[in-house]
This record gives sequence, C-alpha cells and structure tokens, in this order.
Amino acid sequence: MLRSRTRAHRHSGFTLVELLVVLAILGMLAALVGPQVLNQLGGAKSKSAAIQIRDFEQALELYKLDVGRFPKEGDGLDALVRQPSGARGWNGPYLKKDEVPDDPWGNPYEYRVSGSSIEITSLGSDGSRGGAGEDADVSN
Repeated sequence: MLRSRTRAHRHSGFTLVELLVVLAILGMLAALVGPQVLNQLGGAKSKSAAIQIRDFEQALELYKLDVGRFPKEGDGLDALVRQPSGARGWNGPYLKKDEVPDDPWGNPYEYRVSGSSIEITSLGSDGSRGGAGEDADVSN
C-alpha cells in the first residue's frame, strides 16, 4: 500500500520543464497573433470613418434636394442638424443625432465645397494631412 501511494504521488502534477514548454508555446502564439489583432482594431476605426463619411454624403444629398445646393463651407456639416440662415426649404435635421459626430479619433471632419462637388475628410489618428496606416486621411 505504501508503494502505490508513493507511485501516485510521484506521477501527479507537472514538472518544471513541462510548464516552461507550455509557457514558451503560449509566448510564441501571443507574439504571432497579438500584432494581427491590434492591426484589426486599428483598421476598424478607418472603416468606421469611411462609413460615417458615406452617411454624411447621403444626408448632404437630401439637404441639396430640399435646399437646392450643398451647405456653404462656413456652415459646414452643422447645417445637417441646425438650419443655417438663408437655407430655404431646409427640412432637417438630416442626421439622427443632435450634433455632428467627430471622427473615430475624436477630431472634427473637414468639409469643403467646390461647385457641385463636396469633400469630407477625416485626418486619421494623427490629426494632420497625409500619413500612412492609421495616420492616413479618409475621405469620400
């Protein structure tokens, strides 16, 4: 009976070598998978900005149908939620929220009008023109 108790005690648990091997494998997996997961999170913000810009474009098209022109640059995207002076036929608000949301990085969108075309831009995570990756500008 003493012999079987000693044998059971010797075989229970993990050795230090087994634990180190498992930790090494987990470390390698984290090193391989971690950067991929972080890249996906960053790309989600860029995609979210592109979707918001498309929503602004649709709202601006509705504004143009009602008023006959796009909002002036001075009125900006705020014209979608508050009636600017001189905007006859305004039938807004054209956005669901009471104010224009910032881009996913917390910066305001830039709005430009040239003739019959509009440009809406998010300056990316760095908040300045140009850049690559998450710092890249997102526009319509």
